[in-house]
Amino acid sequence: MASTILIIDDDEKLNGLLKDFLSDFGFNVLSTTHPEKGLKKLKQKAPDLVILDVMLPGMDGFEVCKTIRQQSSVPIIMLTARGELMDKVVGLELGADDYLPKPFEPRELVARIHSILRRAQKIDATRLQTFGSLEIDFSKHLAKLDGTDLGLTTNEFAVLALLAGNPGKVFDRDQILQELRGIDCDAFNRSVDITMSRLRHKLNDNPKSPVFIKTVWGTGYVFIGHPDGVNDA
Repeated sequence: MASTILIIDDDEKLNGLLKDFLSDFGFNVLSTTHPEKGLKKLKQKAPDLVILDVMLPGMDGFEVCKTIRQQSSVPIIMLTARGELMDKVVGLELGADDYLPKPFEPRELVARIHSILRRAQKIDATRLQTFGSLEIDFSKHLAKLDGTDLGLTTNEFAVLALLAGNPGKVFDRDQILQELRGIDCDAFNRSVDITMSRLRHKLNDNPKSPVFIKTVWGTGYVFIGHPDGVNDA
């Protein structure tokens, strides 16, 4: 089944070019130049991924990203003409999954889309695991704490699944970056720390007295939660 991509960018020409290009790769593509209309389409069409420009009229891409994250964990790739480091930091902290500066090669965008969608699907389709108050449903890409959905982004769930799927094993940043392959790691290597910070915040996990994720100083991170058992979904 073809994945649906929603483009929110005020550049009509770019929208048209991307729509044609992505359609050639088998994607269903929706596009709009207005952020408010984009948010409406998000609710109506439930796309598999959003391509979101930072520079938008009336409501910038950061605000749109923040609004999306309040209601959805859909993967988001942010676009910017500025390519500033701080834009990357803000975008990732708000929950974007990847960041691509303009101008860019359309084939690179396609590669990043495929990478993110693969991460979203790279899950064990039969496992439901609990660690005390934390429940991870690998088949539904869902994590709950005390019965409440944590609303994890694709990156956050990918890291949690990696760590929780291997409790007691220490992963260094390079290994975790493999799970965040879409991020421009060479130019910006804070993505692991930002993702981990957001994940810990949602888990209510204090780094100084962790219940689930422990920092191994100078090395990386390890999941220390105690599994209650593995169930078939």
